[in-house]
Amino acid sequence: MHTTCRRSLIATLVAGAVLALPAGANAATAKATPVKTQGKPTVAEAERFIKDAEEKLEQLGLDAQRAEWVAENFITLDTQTMTAQANEGFLTLSGETALKSRRYKDLKLPEASARKLMLMQQTLMLPDAADRGAYARLAAHMTGAYGSAKYCPPAAAGAAAPACMPLGELEKVLATSHDPNRLKEVWLGWHAQSPAYKDDYAKYVELSNKGARAMGYADTGALWRSGYDMSPEAFSAEMERLWQQVKPLYDSLHTYTRYKLRQAYGASVVPQNGNIPAHLLGNMWAQTWDNLYPLLKPATKEGGEDLTALLEERKTDAVAMTRYAEGFYTSLGMRQLPATFWERSLLTKPRDREVVCHASAWDLDGKDDVRVKMCITPTAEDFRTIHHELGHLYYDLAYSAQSPMFKNGANDGFHEAIGDTVALSITPAYLKQIGLMKSEPDPSQDIGPLLYTALQKVAFLPFGYLVDKWRWQVYAGQVKPADYDKAWWALKEQYQGVSRPAPIAANGFDAGAKFHVASDTPYARYFLAAILQFQFHRALCREAGYTGPLNRCSVYGNKKAGAKFQQMLAMGKSKPWPEALKAVTGEDKMDATAMLDYFAPLKAWLDEQNRELAKTDGSVKP
Repeated sequence: MHTTCRRSLIATLVAGAVLALPAGANAATAKATPVKTQGKPTVAEAERFIKDAEEKLEQLGLDAQRAEWVAENFITLDTQTMTAQANEGFLTLSGETALKSRRYKDLKLPEASARKLMLMQQTLMLPDAADRGAYARLAAHMTGAYGSAKYCPPAAAGAAAPACMPLGELEKVLATSHDPNRLKEVWLGWHAQSPAYKDDYAKYVELSNKGARAMGYADTGALWRSGYDMSPEAFSAEMERLWQQVKPLYDSLHTYTRYKLRQAYGASVVPQNGNIPAHLLGNMWAQTWDNLYPLLKPATKEGGEDLTALLEERKTDAVAMTRYAEGFYTSLGMRQLPATFWERSLLTKPRDREVVCHASAWDLDGKDDVRVKMCITPTAEDFRTIHHELGHLYYDLAYSAQSPMFKNGANDGFHEAIGDTVALSITPAYLKQIGLMKSEPDPSQDIGPLLYTALQKVAFLPFGYLVDKWRWQVYAGQVKPADYDKAWWALKEQYQGVSRPAPIAANGFDAGAKFHVASDTPYARYFLAAILQFQFHRALCREAGYTGPLNRCSVYGNKKAGAKFQQMLAMGKSKPWPEALKAVTGEDKMDATAMLDYFAPLKAWLDEQNRELAKTDGSVKP
């Protein structure tokens, strides 16, 4: 599950958001920034502009953030309206800032100021009111259409029509059913919904590109790839390099999964070689495969204790769960959470109202008013999730002394990777150390947990890559609307080894069946986070002096590793991300070999299983 970190909205300047002035406002009429701009620009003028813009953007961003916090905790028409108004005020100023910042782009400025100015310009801008209005309407319609979409099964002869099924219900079927016909039905049912907004998406792409070009970028895809302290072309090459590093591990997992699915569904449903039909992988987008674990788990008896059962047995409440997570970070030498965290966070679902329960982390003043909003239950999943969420907050606290433009992750993969790195240290040894488990299982029993983790993290990698790779092609004009599905499935087959369970539909829009496409949310960050967390974990384990199997390492209680981690966190976005990476790992390139090290025991096991399964595959039922 990918959780959300809510930070000051100034971070949207760094994330490639659309900064568009509302109808009636433009760079000439907006009055927020009083810096004089007559004549040739000067360094002194640029410095005043940057300082003034940063201060105003941070304050308006925090105002919008507080409004959003209230809206998600008290869901009413009024709170939603107040949030929209606050966001509009922020976007008015940020749009003006994006336009005015270009005046100074050719000046030789001090390093920090030049970096801030560069970050301010990493956005698309639609100065025309008609374009802004159309863009906003299209974005709202696509997101709304996705959220309200349902599959309505046809009625059997003489029977009443079944109830329509929203995405959540369809996902439950994919996660639990072992009827291939039923799985195919619900998969196709959901993917038949997105063509309704395909034309809107095509129009949206045109407007988005127009906004990117107005700010000097070739297209929106190039704009997105420019946010990584390297050229768009270099970033594309970097993504492919990282994928090639992990591909052998993914291939072994894919082969094993295909063999086991052939045993479960028969040779007529799952091919002996090549692609796995997408509807059989337990997830609507085949992006994670952990729902298949009961079919794929090792035959040997699993060891270890059930963490969920232990938490329930001890009646561990939400505060205690959060205290355990806080204790991990303080064991590394980091500060305790502020008292206001415990006073202002929402850790359990209220009885008197509906709230947005999706786990999220919030920084509401850019200093120390950090909070979590999560409806915590005593499960192993929530235990890991709260450790993850606090990773966002400890990053926020670490860089709180930075200037506003630098209060963000080193790149957009870093923020997600911090808490995931800590979650990798939630080992049996850690659980024993904090008194939640009595004993550690023998290393020979590690394969089951490693396989389960791989079905989440390794299986995700090609999907995490191809979502944006497809969009880069679309934004660059290499793929036209008529070929959206053709290009999508070419990438799905090439990278995931997954095939469509039925021929491509006329005027189909299967990519749009994923929320991040309908909402135009960049996705490369999740691929990068999956790589970075293992690289961070390996480096911290080395710093702690650990020399055993990487999957058994926990840095809990090691202040030397914690100091190294904190050094990187405190940098925020003040330096190019390779410098932040080097501060904690000693390496200035992302390196997926850490993931290979972590899963090395599983890779050997998978390869052995695949050799044996190949010998018996001929006896698989039709």
